Amino acid sequence: MTDKLPTPTPSAAGASLGASGRVGPLAGKTILMSGGSRGIGLAIALRAARDGANIALLAKTDSPHPKLEGTVHSAAEQIREAGGQALPIVGDVRNDDDVTEAVLKTQGEFGGIDIVLNNASVIDLSRSLDLPAKKYDLMQDVNVRGTFMLSRAAAPILKDSANPHILSLSPPLNLAPKWLGAHTGYTMAKYGMTMATLGMAVEFAKLGIAANTLWPATTIATAAVQFALGGDAMMKVSRTPEVYADAAYEVFLKPAAEYTGQTLIVEEVLAEAGVTDFSGYAAVPGTPDDQLFPDIFLG
Repeated sequence: MTDKLPTPTPSAAGASLGASGRVGPLAGKTILMSGGSRGIGLAIALRAARDGANIALLAKTDSPHPKLEGTVHSAAEQIREAGGQALPIVGDVRNDDDVTEAVLKTQGEFGGIDIVLNNASVIDLSRSLDLPAKKYDLMQDVNVRGTFMLSRAAAPILKDSANPHILSLSPPLNLAPKWLGAHTGYTMAKYGMTMATLGMAVEFAKLGIAANTLWPATTIATAAVQFALGGDAMMKVSRTPEVYADAAYEVFLKPAAEYTGQTLIVEEVLAEAGVTDFSGYAAVPGTPDDQLFPDIFLG
């Protein structure tokens, strides 16, 4: 893409020097993320790492998965190679002790927390009569409860940041019957993430903490899309995780006191930042925008 936002230079407003020697608006800033071993979360982490950011990853992936690439340790190594500092934390966002430990370890390692990214999520598009109770509980525990508990635990430290943000990777609240009835269990879990985030936006406003959600207009080429939505064929009509990462980066740079309580769309955030050509984000180069598959919960 020729009009993609340029990498910040040392003269950019608000730029600082990170521990890695990298210079950029997020240099020295600390992100605490749930998940992040692969896919969208890792892409966001790597984008921030190019500035010299510190990334703490709370994830269960201590050992390789037989079908999925990446562990919390391999992700940390990629973050360091990209120019950031990494703190891999093996834990489960469903476990309150793990969440508390992740917050305290992040503060101890990096001196504070500037951004909380609620990335961890479970997807199951089964209809209500086919959805196992355990899978329903898992989606609620990771998506909704995990978002709430991690954000809440970090808030007392987050409020001391110069520009504190909570960002949840969840959709706008579209109450159209098309989405309410498509996969009720998953819809409830993703909308619960959004409702928790919007509630915290109001509740934490007095602390100066921004809380927003971010969702793509098209499907993103991740393992979740490949295994849950349509295999290789779906991957070919998706955008890469980098489109999500670039949009999240733009959100992190916004003034927290003014930019909060929004259900943001990836492509709209980038358009507002000056991106007009999205062709470079296509998983298959050259795929026209009108041939990409629209993501769920929109339209």
